[in-house]
Amino acid sequence: MRSDDLQSRERLRWEDECLARAKRGERAAFGELYREYAPAIFARVLLPKLGNRPAAEDALAETFRVALERLHQYESRGVSFYFWLVRIAANKATDMHRVKQRTGRALSSLESLLGPLADAPDGPGKQLEDATELAQMRQRVATCLDALNPRYRQAIELRFFDERERQDCADLLEVKLGTFDVLILRALRAFRKEWERGTERTSQPMLENES
Repeated sequence: MRSDDLQSRERLRWEDECLARAKRGERAAFGELYREYAPAIFARVLLPKLGNRPAAEDALAETFRVALERLHQYESRGVSFYFWLVRIAANKATDMHRVKQRTGRALSSLESLLGPLADAPDGPGKQLEDATELAQMRQRVATCLDALNPRYRQAIELRFFDERERQDCADLLEVKLGTFDVLILRALRAFRKEWERGTERTSQPMLENES
């Protein structure tokens, strides 16, 4: 797909017709736009930026979801719809990088404080190579957090996932700094217990199969 093809009168006319129908609620018209531009968005924008197919596929779905939600805001002004999709896709890729980096930092911080978990092959701070692995680790962390006292969960989320300073956390929880330090220590101990329970549940079926 060359840039001159994108800007041809025939293509722009076809786009305008599809967009007008899509704005009237015709999903089939938006589907035509998806089939026309999704392969290029995936191959030229998302896969190079994100580096792996699962992440790029997730970002592609998000790109077109956002485009559909904001379709009423779009005006072509003689420029191909493709370039609007490129901007949305690039923003989605950037957002995914930020989430991955923030989550990785949070998990590494938890690992450094939880001590022995650092030696576990599936510890929370292990290298996260792809989107699927990251999603699985985040789900396991979320399961552990859900099992905690709400106060403990909030303390961990503020300190490690929102990356707030200790004093900010204390202010938000309406406690003194010293009280927050005790609270976060207890929260981490509780989290560690839940993590170890999860590890035991995961390894138990393997032991049963071996026997």
